[in-house]
Amino acid sequence: MAHFQKLTNPSNGNRIEFVNGQPVVPDDPIIPFIRGDGTGVDIWPATQKVLDAAITRAYGNKRKIEWFKIYAGDEACDLYGTYQYLPEDTLKAISTYGIAIKGPLTTPVGGGIRSLNVALRQIFDLYSCVRPCRYYKGTPSPHKRPEDLDVIVYRENTEDIYMGIEWEANDPVCEELRKHLNSVVIPANKKLGDRQIPESSGIGIKPVSKTGSQRHIRKAIQHALRLEGKKRHVTLVHKGNIMKFTEGAFRDWGYELATKEFREQCITERESWILENDEKNPGLSFEDNAKMIDPGFNSLTPEKKEGICEEVKRVLSSIGSSHGKGKWKQMVLVDDRIADSIFQQIQTRPQEYSILATLNLNGDYISDAAAAIVGGLGMAPGANIGDNAAIFEATHGTAPKHAGLDRINPGSVILSGVMMLEFLGWHEAAQLVTNGLSQSISDQKVTYDLARLMEPAVEPLSCSGFANAIIERF
Repeated sequence: MAHFQKLTNPSNGNRIEFVNGQPVVPDDPIIPFIRGDGTGVDIWPATQKVLDAAITRAYGNKRKIEWFKIYAGDEACDLYGTYQYLPEDTLKAISTYGIAIKGPLTTPVGGGIRSLNVALRQIFDLYSCVRPCRYYKGTPSPHKRPEDLDVIVYRENTEDIYMGIEWEANDPVCEELRKHLNSVVIPANKKLGDRQIPESSGIGIKPVSKTGSQRHIRKAIQHALRLEGKKRHVTLVHKGNIMKFTEGAFRDWGYELATKEFREQCITERESWILENDEKNPGLSFEDNAKMIDPGFNSLTPEKKEGICEEVKRVLSSIGSSHGKGKWKQMVLVDDRIADSIFQQIQTRPQEYSILATLNLNGDYISDAAAAIVGGLGMAPGANIGDNAAIFEATHGTAPKHAGLDRINPGSVILSGVMMLEFLGWHEAAQLVTNGLSQSISDQKVTYDLARLMEPAVEPLSCSGFANAIIERF
């Protein structure tokens, strides 16, 4: 049993253990929670009430969460002292009990931590940030058909520019690094020509590794395998047309993983074209098939034409029998899209996408943009998942001006709780919460942020009133 400075282990309940990256869950798991700063004082009690009610409704006395209060953010400083935004007790509790859920946290001023959220992800190696974005009927939205969007953004959590490896322009280390890059590193690469980093430039480093990319994409593919029909679809989102050896490598490593580790369960987009062409046109030549998958075939060099024909031949000979005759349609489809294109397509063709696997920065933008389509961050849950821990969280800020007024929308943390219940394997309880929240919104029983956008405007519920409305509609 863990020993804490200012905390006491719960007297009841058992810890969750992870085996091969998957949780082994007792019927009475101890789950630490962080109330959160600002409006956390309102939204956490509402969330806990909803989750406990759903578990009781679904399982009676057979299952129960033993909640364990831990501290981070401003509340931690009140208990542990100035600048103690992330005390050792909190880290030890999460490490011991494996799963935690939290409200929004303030970005510290001073204290040496840039972001508590980023710190938690890095400390526990929570390499996949999972952000579902789906529409609940009746939620006000700026889009005509928000119900067409139902995607899950898998955002890599530990690499990319979020590693925070950067220097200010006037930092002596930065000046020395800039000089070395300009005089040695850049000239050594003949492809870069006479490019130079301008004086007075700050410098940041964007690391993207094969190991980090593939373990993240593996989570996305494993999730897709739990889905059905056209939702068995993973799109690798990247900016590889510009950043070829980081974002482009992310795409390539994703395809490599899909076609090797998941070969029996995955089909790439180009492979699906080749197989479908062959199925629709039995006896189609390799060259004619190649022309159909590459519209610019006739203008290519002979070497490139031969390469595409060899690709067609290789696909048909290697997976024609295992994936052909329509069998590939039941498998996970893996394709890729340029990041800026996805921003358009989740608005113009949202029904074509299911799971978007992307790097850190792109995932940050895309998940917020997708949330806006279906009603905003107030309804956007999030989870950070690794091989030995998982933290479920609100995706919005602390909104301190609303704190203590019992008016804020608790939907983000409640839906994060739904993700947590699903992660535990408690799907019946998760479905009750989803049913209740969806019906409450449909009945226009909502908090002020949604009520003011409805036409005609409706009388808003309090934060706690919204929780009660959800429970009444399980």
